[in-house]
Amino acid sequence: MSRTKSALLGALVLLAGASGTAVAAVPADPAGIAAVPCTVDYKVQNQWDTGFTAAVTVTNNSAAKTSWAVKWAYAGSQKVTSGWNAKISQSGTAVTAANETYNGTLATGGSVSFGFNASYSGTNALPTSFTLDGVTCNVDDGSGGGGGGGGSDPSGRVDNPYAGAKVYVNPEWSAKAAAETGGGRISNQPTGVWLDRIAAINGASGSMGLRAHLDAALAQKGSGEEVVQLVVYDLPGRDCAALASNGELGPTEIDKYKTQFIDPIAAILADSKYASLRIVTTIEIDSLPNLVTNTGSRATATPQCDTMLANGNYVKGVGYALAKLGAIPNVYNYLDAGHHGWIGWDDNFAPSATLFKQAATSEGATVDDVAGFITNTANYSALKENNFTINDTVNGTSVRLSKWVDYNRYVDELSFAQAFRNQLVSVGFNSGIGMLIDTSRNGWGGTTRPTGPGATTSVDTYVDGGRYDRRIHVGNWCNQAGAGLGERPQASPATGIDAYVWMKPPGESDGSSSAIANDEGKGFDRMCDPTYTGNPRNNNNMSGALPNAPLSGHWFSAQFQQLMTNAYPPL
Repeated sequence: MSRTKSALLGALVLLAGASGTAVAAVPADPAGIAAVPCTVDYKVQNQWDTGFTAAVTVTNNSAAKTSWAVKWAYAGSQKVTSGWNAKISQSGTAVTAANETYNGTLATGGSVSFGFNASYSGTNALPTSFTLDGVTCNVDDGSGGGGGGGGSDPSGRVDNPYAGAKVYVNPEWSAKAAAETGGGRISNQPTGVWLDRIAAINGASGSMGLRAHLDAALAQKGSGEEVVQLVVYDLPGRDCAALASNGELGPTEIDKYKTQFIDPIAAILADSKYASLRIVTTIEIDSLPNLVTNTGSRATATPQCDTMLANGNYVKGVGYALAKLGAIPNVYNYLDAGHHGWIGWDDNFAPSATLFKQAATSEGATVDDVAGFITNTANYSALKENNFTINDTVNGTSVRLSKWVDYNRYVDELSFAQAFRNQLVSVGFNSGIGMLIDTSRNGWGGTTRPTGPGATTSVDTYVDGGRYDRRIHVGNWCNQAGAGLGERPQASPATGIDAYVWMKPPGESDGSSSAIANDEGKGFDRMCDPTYTGNPRNNNNMSGALPNAPLSGHWFSAQFQQLMTNAYPPL
């Protein structure tokens, strides 16, 4: 979900993540509380590799009780091992916490708290639904107050903009896809519209501008709900660790970014003509994570990223975009969160979440301006590796010590996105945030897709023989050979995930294989050169890039055909 049910009524936050502190909001209308029969505040206070400690507070807004029982279910392997201030039992994934003899009384408006320790393996996903004596908590029961129904907040936003909605099919991308042999099989899929330079707002080189796309979305909408996916991507000193996606604005041009890029976009999106659309804005791909991983004394540091860390313009720009766009009721901001092969390591994971919180509370922005986060945008990390887990060992050696995993905590995007969501909540983001995962190019199907684990000769043969992601190194990002289309766009596919999306339009190049003169501010990055032998950011491996690629964003027919051939699920 991207909004809590309780946010609708100004009640307690539904969930809080690891080490998080729940935030209580005073309702503007006390009658609104009565419409919520109960609220449950679930917090993970401490978490380690195999277990966690949680605290739960229950508030009763119905008739007074002399006994009570709270129930919820886990989506994973969580097992309660001990508890206090409640009698806690578990059957399968279902947990029941009943009162002790000394705390059975629960007055109207009264609260009671209890806690427990639990074990888990894999992902410690948060529960999504609670009941008190059989009545669902944190949801408007329809008895009055609140308004808008259980699926929205006072701004009119819904919990998950993708739920129950069609998603805009970009006619320009659709036409290119349909013109390819076999492309008609996917040309009706929704993809992101990239606003990657100022000229894109009004339409560059004969392409559709923002208003044209929104008008087309209204035409596609009909009487139902429609999501439009926009990529807002033109920060000063953009993508400081790569050249192919460098932008038009220099490192110091923050004022130009605000007044000539964000402000015009906000003015168009705020037009009442488009109020019936659900507008998803993906904010500044590949920016903030660079400040964590590619600065300072790290081997992966670049002078450009050090500059952007020092001048603060990534943080300022993202905060300004969140504030301006978040003020529009039908806009849903999703902030870029890299991918597991970037910030899944221990020394990147928590610092990234902290930095995102800093950006989301700068330049007038608040965490309420963030509907969620997106991972794997324009990247290739497999959604789910089924042939091995991070907890596996081979001849006594952990999978984490394999050359491919290289001490990372995660082996795929789904487990990373769910865990990172918990981390984001723990640093102060709203507990109802949802995650998007870009699956446009992470299917890794075709004839070479492994059908089972690799040989147990060594941890490397085990991982390499079973992994779907067939890149040479997880840091390779440009036009990867062997990649395929991933899961088709869909809403609410997994716990904590608002949608799988194709934010990167399949068939659009990541960068040119050789230097090409252009007026788009796009440089030549050797990571797009198939002959390149690498740098510290990919551990000095070959780039794995396809040959003969055009500039980033330009149509790359050979790549599109490969993506269809290697699609998984197959076309």
